[in-house]
Amino acid sequence: MFKLKTFIPALLGLAIVAAPAHAAGNLVAVLEAEIVTLDPHFSTAYITRTFGYMVFDTLFAKDSKGEIKPQMVQDWKVSADGLTYSFTLRDGLKWHDGQPVTAADCVASLRRWGTRSALGRRIFAITASLEPTDAKTFVLTLKEPSGLVIDALGNPVSPVAFMMPERIAKTPGDQRITEIIGSGPFVYSKADHRTGDRMILKKFADYVPRSEPADFLAGGKRVNVDTLEIRVIPDGSTAASALQAGEVDFMQYAPFDLLPQLEKNARVKLVNFTGGNMFAGAYRLNAASKPFDDPAIRRVLWKLVDQREVLDALGLDAKYATPCATFFTCGTTYDSKAGTEAAAKPSIEAAKAALKATKYAGEPVVVMEANDLEAPRVSAQVLAERLKLAGFNVDLQVMDWASVLARRAKKEGWSVYGVHAGGFDLGSPLTNVMVAFNCADFTGWQCDARITPLMEAFAKAPAEEDRKKIAGEIQSIMYDQAPAIPWGQFAQPAAYRATLRGLIPSAIPVFWNVEK
Repeated sequence: MFKLKTFIPALLGLAIVAAPAHAAGNLVAVLEAEIVTLDPHFSTAYITRTFGYMVFDTLFAKDSKGEIKPQMVQDWKVSADGLTYSFTLRDGLKWHDGQPVTAADCVASLRRWGTRSALGRRIFAITASLEPTDAKTFVLTLKEPSGLVIDALGNPVSPVAFMMPERIAKTPGDQRITEIIGSGPFVYSKADHRTGDRMILKKFADYVPRSEPADFLAGGKRVNVDTLEIRVIPDGSTAASALQAGEVDFMQYAPFDLLPQLEKNARVKLVNFTGGNMFAGAYRLNAASKPFDDPAIRRVLWKLVDQREVLDALGLDAKYATPCATFFTCGTTYDSKAGTEAAAKPSIEAAKAALKATKYAGEPVVVMEANDLEAPRVSAQVLAERLKLAGFNVDLQVMDWASVLARRAKKEGWSVYGVHAGGFDLGSPLTNVMVAFNCADFTGWQCDARITPLMEAFAKAPAEEDRKKIAGEIQSIMYDQAPAIPWGQFAQPAAYRATLRGLIPSAIPVFWNVEK
């Protein structure tokens, strides 16, 4: 989750450091937030994932076409019965302390990741054994076939399956690692890390990139700068001013209200995003409390929510935002139209008629508005107004996001709230929070017995086409039960100095391949 705008004042002078942004070997970036958690397995925070991709590496990685490609792995093979996977590492892989990367390191890393990741837990639930066979080879043996192994190992859904030395990976998953040593293209410099000010990542001289060209998170990660300086500038306007003045090279999230100004600046370029690199918004409904414990009343919102109205209220130009009816992120693998006819042609009149046909008895609809996050704030305001027009008894309650999170953990006291998340995270039934925790999810208290076996079938299906079909079946149930209502898909562009070349367009900022 991220803030479209922040409201924390910051003085640019607080972020001044020794190496100027214009130095050829020093790239200065402002990211969505300060990097606080450095353990890439411990947190699902997007900013920690970004740090992970710089400092650590993965066995497989996703390319710009959505395909999973080998990264640290050189060769792998699967037995005819689909139960045994054998992986061999590339030559020349080293940790930042100079030690060679071994199969034992990878086995320990996977075991730790498997305690933290929803995908990892599914893989390890059907794992018979995972052991190294020599210094560069390890073997995974399953109890039953699964089509998810390679996808899980290369999936960018947080927490990602990052590799770390065995001695570090033996740290229990519920404890943070204290030694930050990876094998990725950048080295974390603890001595240069100033909390609240800056973090320095240095080029790893011994990193051996793959021979293929860089392609999103896959391919050859060739670093062309000496240092990556990550500055902490919480206020978006201040960061944008620093970018335009040449004191910053890259800004992960350009403020929407400043986009027209940035678009006119010849010294600045913007990167728009599509598909999984976008964010998707939805209204989560409380299926455990009246009035939305009745699916017929929940389904009224299909007639009520006009996605374009929400996106327009956010002030988003059409080139940065699009309505999206699928639960699984438009433009990604499991994008589906199944059941979406229920959301066609929303209007207040249609919603009024649908509401009158239900057993709604005027119970209050408590809309939680998070006043410190723009997308949840605006989306809640739009919904509250339309609910009133349709005939609902609306109680709009304003609070901060932390209070929304605390309130939603209870079955009483709330009805609906707006939220948004990364497209990659929502792109699969197994990682989409509106689906993956069916019958165990406190964010909406939804439980449908039909979904659980479909989730198991999805996880076991060996062929992509089979998984696509099952995802459509799951979505049809979601439309029937309406535990959540999508309100649109949008991108927040990155901005960078025109002097940069080779920047990879990615909502997960990566700084290999780029030159100054």
